[in-house]
Amino acid sequence: MPAKIDTNAMYAVFEMPTPEGIYPPKFVEYFRSLGRMRPILFLSFAPKAAGTFFRQAAMEALGNGALIRFTQAQGGRDGTPYLPNFLSALLDDKRSGFVGHLHMQALPANRNFIEMFGLKPVIMVRDIPDMLASYWDMLETDAVARADGLNCLIPQDFVSLSRAEKADFMIDIVAPWYASYFATWKDYCDQSPQTVCVLRYAEFSEDPAGTLYRAIHHAGFQTPRVRCEGAIQKVWGERDNFRFNKGVGGRGREYFSPLHLKALERMLALYKQLEPWKQELIGGAKHIRLAS
Repeated sequence: MPAKIDTNAMYAVFEMPTPEGIYPPKFVEYFRSLGRMRPILFLSFAPKAAGTFFRQAAMEALGNGALIRFTQAQGGRDGTPYLPNFLSALLDDKRSGFVGHLHMQALPANRNFIEMFGLKPVIMVRDIPDMLASYWDMLETDAVARADGLNCLIPQDFVSLSRAEKADFMIDIVAPWYASYFATWKDYCDQSPQTVCVLRYAEFSEDPAGTLYRAIHHAGFQTPRVRCEGAIQKVWGERDNFRFNKGVGGRGREYFSPLHLKALERMLALYKQLEPWKQELIGGAKHIRLAS
């Protein structure tokens, strides 16, 4: 990616932050100035919340927007923003803005990074059993997904496990990441409601263009809604290329037993801040209604 790397950027790359990711004030001021130069649509969706589809539609709507890889490497999926990638993007004067998608929890160091650049992340709230069902489908058919995992190691024999064993693995090993993910973002939303844009999968199902328009404007882009409508229609026709699975609400009840769902509910109950989102995270949703 072409970028005019200045002396400040060179010093910043080699500056060591605190273990919490906090930089000295002079560097924070520099990063803030870069963050004001051009908008970045920072999508921090959980896996299987239509994030890849949404990212592609956003790039289509923005026209001159470019994809930025927020993290150093994609393996493991639970990522942390990588400073050199951000500096390279923000110093590239040939682009009007950037779009990126990172499965990231809003842990303290990540929040410090967000605030340091003045980013305005976007998340999607969706029924967790449905996401786990979709993730399960992906693990059965996608060797790359099995190699990546989600902050965990996927068993080498996952495909040959019994259905009951797969259900246990998804609830016991994968689901806790989702519970923590939503708990961290709910904390952050409560502390900084103007920073985080919270989308709902049910709303996206009913009005995908309107949901995309809301996210883009939250990030600071001035893109008309009609561009969002055209982008959704175009990318919907190519959805199989962007890991869009079924988009059907309530599928999780076909994959997991009542005991599995009770275990998930107990996980969420440990995070008291999730009470306002509990029904959305456990309950069913409607079938997606994008035009074919």
